[in-house]
Amino acid sequence: MNDPVYYKGNHIIYRENKIELGPKAIYIDCQLDEQTITHNPYVFNNFNKAMEHLTPGTEKAPMTVYIAPGVYWIDDPDDPAIRYPKAGDSCPFGIEIHCQWLKLQGLNANPRNVVLAVARGQSQGAYGNFTMMKYVGDGLNINDMTLGNFCNIDLEFPLKPKWGRKKRMNAITQAQLVFAYGDKHVCRNVHFLSRLNLGIFWCAKRTFYHHCYFEMTDDSMGDTGVYLECKMKFFSSMPWGSTQRIGGMVLLNCDLQTLCKEQQLISKTNCGPASLIDVRYHSPYSPYLGWIPERDTNLRFYQSNITMNGKQVWLEEKKKDLTKDITNKRVLEAYRIIDGKDTIYNTYNLLCGNDDWDPMNIKPRIVSIESKLGRSLHHIPIHLMLQAESDTLTTGQASTTMIATMYRMSGYKAAMQPLIWEYDHTLLKMEGDNSQKMVTSISMRDSTCATTVNVKTEDGLVAAYKLIVKPQEMPAPSFKSQPSLKINKKGLISLNYQLNLPEKRYDCSEVCWYKCTSSSGDNAILVKVNHRNNPQLTYQLTANDAGYYIMAAVTPKHQTSLKGEVARAVIRPRYIPNQDYSYETDFTDFPIQQQYQIKNGFWTVDGYHPKDIEYYKWEVDSIQNWIYTTHKGQTGLMNVARGARLRFTPIQGTYMNMSIDLKVSPLKTAGQGFGSATGQYMDVCLKFDTKTLTGYGLRIIRTTKYSDAVDFYFVKYNNGKIKQISKEISAICYQAPCYIKVENRGKQLIADIRTDYHMKADDPRAHNVHITAEMDTCTPLGGFAIQHTGSGWDNASCLQHLKINWKK
Repeated sequence: MNDPVYYKGNHIIYRENKIELGPKAIYIDCQLDEQTITHNPYVFNNFNKAMEHLTPGTEKAPMTVYIAPGVYWIDDPDDPAIRYPKAGDSCPFGIEIHCQWLKLQGLNANPRNVVLAVARGQSQGAYGNFTMMKYVGDGLNINDMTLGNFCNIDLEFPLKPKWGRKKRMNAITQAQLVFAYGDKHVCRNVHFLSRLNLGIFWCAKRTFYHHCYFEMTDDSMGDTGVYLECKMKFFSSMPWGSTQRIGGMVLLNCDLQTLCKEQQLISKTNCGPASLIDVRYHSPYSPYLGWIPERDTNLRFYQSNITMNGKQVWLEEKKKDLTKDITNKRVLEAYRIIDGKDTIYNTYNLLCGNDDWDPMNIKPRIVSIESKLGRSLHHIPIHLMLQAESDTLTTGQASTTMIATMYRMSGYKAAMQPLIWEYDHTLLKMEGDNSQKMVTSISMRDSTCATTVNVKTEDGLVAAYKLIVKPQEMPAPSFKSQPSLKINKKGLISLNYQLNLPEKRYDCSEVCWYKCTSSSGDNAILVKVNHRNNPQLTYQLTANDAGYYIMAAVTPKHQTSLKGEVARAVIRPRYIPNQDYSYETDFTDFPIQQQYQIKNGFWTVDGYHPKDIEYYKWEVDSIQNWIYTTHKGQTGLMNVARGARLRFTPIQGTYMNMSIDLKVSPLKTAGQGFGSATGQYMDVCLKFDTKTLTGYGLRIIRTTKYSDAVDFYFVKYNNGKIKQISKEISAICYQAPCYIKVENRGKQLIADIRTDYHMKADDPRAHNVHITAEMDTCTPLGGFAIQHTGSGWDNASCLQHLKINWKK
């Protein structure tokens, strides 16, 4: 073997260096037998046992662990037991290390020849996002080795192929590497391998990576760090889940290989900034290059000399003001300095903090260049941030204080430089000093508008802050004619009223419709609302309304007024038109408030933790489970909490056949539908008793089989207990928009699912789903339910249209 290591009992020899072993210098070699290591307290053949014999080091004299070539399993991949988090931990860890200033030194030039390995992930051998290591302490230093979670990738070990190992499962799940609680961590010539949630040095303050290599999908990289001359391979479009809000992260002279066809972004969330200097993208495709998916943000990012396959590119062409090219700006010296023919990456400035940390030992060179230039090249700020007490201003009301702050890397405050403020002088008035302003609305417009305050320095820093500016609020409009209700022969109730509206103002009244038990509005239950300043002026009677009074409550308002006093009108329908019994909604008028009553003809809106996934621990939200909104380009009724549930109880009757047509747009874009394979599913239930939770449902569930597909199958509910009653079908059609039809024809259950989303023609998994099952009996039940156990927001399902038909 090239680059050999020689073990000599009380010392090792590596590259002609004699390394004495002792309390702060221990040696691990997985090929040493037990007899060899028995009498030497500083020699081990097992990584975990060695970690039990650490002596805390110092910055100048670290605790050093020398590791010979081999594969070191931190967690036994053959142990069938499930790994659980310890009390107080969010994840199960393979090993927990408490040691100040620990250095792990691989003894081979090729980092693939010294491997620390685990092979577990979320729902694949672990409950929670399994993570290799939890390190508590400052100064973790890793060199010349590989850290790999081989849950979803093969371990290849050419030195001894028999030590290789096949992945645990094909479906990509959260399989992580290192949490590092501390400061001043360094990795050199280290390979980090996994897929989803790679997890490198999460929770650290300052980290530095030099000549390292990373493979990952989404949500993988630490939120801070300086990467110098590193290589990264992206298998999906958002490798950073977020970047540090006031520290950000920096790539210097790095190569990024992307395998994404449509877009390659940096971060999933609008949390913090990032800077890319001398970065080369490589791709066989031509993806859109950007920073974040939600581009309506105050964040600003920095770039200089970015190329894609050798051609200069600008990140974020769709919203260019997010990016500041600092190629010809002095602030570039915060990252890179040209000294004669030499290019020096200013890691000293980025990492020195307040304690002069200099992991590249370039301070003497920087000081020398400072003497020649006559200006400082350290403590240079790289972020300018704007903050305000309020995002909304109204003419005639209180001002807000806006403060500009400069930061160095990792969130260290920097001295302020002269600022240039830019804003719309027809909307805002500003008073104050260089970095702090009192901002007042002076808008005389007829409607609310958004405006952005921009701040910059001559050196090239920029910041922005978006404000919502409202004209002066006017008194609520009065009623010119009071609300009244009329019913036509088709059962359509019309709400009529008139407001005294000023010129250029329009009706934005809140209109709420209720079903009541008396003409005075007793026992009112909300059944219809308007969500977006668009008064709902009609109500279509159905069989569900028989026996109830209908009440409309109007809160008068126009676009720039206060809310007025509520006025009500009540009508008693004496005639319900004959029609097929059905219910249809696009959710634009759906009441999202929690409604716990189970009554015939009403929706019940709440949250619930089903019995079949009690294994997964989470709390049901008792405040808000659904909202009507637009998120990630989709508009509809969206779950915002795990366990979000809707139930509709039809009027009393005997129901034979019923059918459900549902249009839903999952916000996950890879076809996996839900955030993870942790009991996350959506059931669409029919022939259902909404009180006892008895009936049938179509289940759509993310499993550990695939990270880009879901399973469909029928389930039976029996007093809340659930069991599968049909064969599952794995399919890639749970994409926006997805059309789901579920029905029964006598005892037969039938489901058909399709999508308009373009799917790969050669993908062998189902593109459309047709599935059947048999009920025990054709019950007379007619209830409907949607039970969603997936996490909300970015992982939500957006309900966009629903139609239910019943046959008595």
